[in-house]
Amino acid sequence: MKNKYYLIILPICVLFLFNGKKYDESVIERIHLQVNVCVEGQDCGQASQSSLVKAVRSNEQIYASGCAACHDAGVAGAPVTGNVSQWASRMPKGMEMLVNNAYNGYNAMPAKGLCADCSKEEIAAVVKYMIEKST
Repeated sequence: MKNKYYLIILPICVLFLFNGKKYDESVIERIHLQVNVCVEGQDCGQASQSSLVKAVRSNEQIYASGCAACHDAGVAGAPVTGNVSQWASRMPKGMEMLVNNAYNGYNAMPAKGLCADCSKEEIAAVVKYMIEKST
């Protein structure tokens, strides 16, 4: 009776033992990426300049992905995009101050207005976009 159990268990163990190597190789193959890290200002070797270019987003896309969460409804005192009177009270501060507030955060507004990967130029363009929609 014992011998029958060995005949069943042994092939199963062999199957797992030899199949495991193939599985490990397939996992390594799936997760292995050919990536070159390139630091700006240094020679990038085979990396082309086009691979270093950041995807261009429109002002509408940036606004919709972050700014709209507060500026569509006026959350926590945010001026509503399209509301002329709310933006008119902020215009005397000047464009530079509005952009700095948006980029660095102001009162309840988080820095960059929920767009963590936005540059200062993108933030400035979106602030200008919101002002144009509100005048």
